[in-house]
Amino acid sequence: MALNVLFIGGTGQISYSCVERAVAQGHKVSVFNRGKRPEELPAGVTSITGELGGDDYAALAKANYDVVCQFIVFKPEQLKRDIEVFAGHCGQYVFISSASVYEKPARHYVITEDTPAINPYWPYSQDKIACEEMLKASSGLNWTIVRPSHTVRTGLPVMIGDSDVMARRMLDGEPTIVAGDGHTPWTLTRSVDFAAPFVGLFGKNQALGEIFHITNDRAHIWDDIQTAIGRLLGVEAKIVHVPTDTLVKYIPEWVGPLTGDKAWTAIFDNSKVKRVAGDFTCAEDLETILEEPIRHLQKRLAQKRPEKGEFDALVDRICREQALSDRPSGE
Repeated sequence: MALNVLFIGGTGQISYSCVERAVAQGHKVSVFNRGKRPEELPAGVTSITGELGGDDYAALAKANYDVVCQFIVFKPEQLKRDIEVFAGHCGQYVFISSASVYEKPARHYVITEDTPAINPYWPYSQDKIACEEMLKASSGLNWTIVRPSHTVRTGLPVMIGDSDVMARRMLDGEPTIVAGDGHTPWTLTRSVDFAAPFVGLFGKNQALGEIFHITNDRAHIWDDIQTAIGRLLGVEAKIVHVPTDTLVKYIPEWVGPLTGDKAWTAIFDNSKVKRVAGDFTCAEDLETILEEPIRHLQKRLAQKRPEKGEFDALVDRICREQALSDRPSGE
């Protein structure tokens, strides 16, 4: 059944592939955003330009969309406005949360939707948790919460810093940093693979009032991920392992994305979403997972190569000091 679907966002790392999938499935799709992304929307998509929470935002409710997909709300005050706008004016409100909300460290190495949402380290995740709680307490809005994990399309998966800078460092033969010993399993999901079950939740009564994560079933250790990036770039990745606690001493803000997310094992049980949206598979080998991000990277590097700057100096300093600390005493 074709549905009238609104994507708020629609051109981002995850949402663009979801728009493509929704169109391919025959849904009538509209996209609301600021109109500043260069990517061309699929044929037939209606583009609505505006600001989140702007004066024209409330007018979106008049269309009474079957499904509203909210990709760019990150703060409870933003969600509060959405509840005011869309309560009673859409069939299903899909809020994009994050798998980073899950308890750190998890009590069991396989994460399910029953794993508690507790992240004491990262304000980003804490805000997503607050948004989820606000949705649960709302009335008049049929909500579905979706928690993506690390999903890739245009950007490469790295543990710290800007991925284009870290890739340029690899190409220049300079070291890259991996937190910990590099053997922590981490799940990467292509956006195109995420999109199929995501759109499969549209219009499903079983999805209302429920939380789902959507991820790959397969994980890879961080060393293998960085080694594969180097291999696809035609170079050898020179990995320097640095304890997470040490990295956070250099940049305290790294405690969120590291201690609050990437430093922990991330393996997910996707059986819940498969029961509702239907079975799905994801690319498992790193070459396939990284193919599209590498292609986007090479296009960006051909246009403008990131210049060396303060971040490079910091990475070089961390690597030097780690090498000194790794030396046996007496040398």
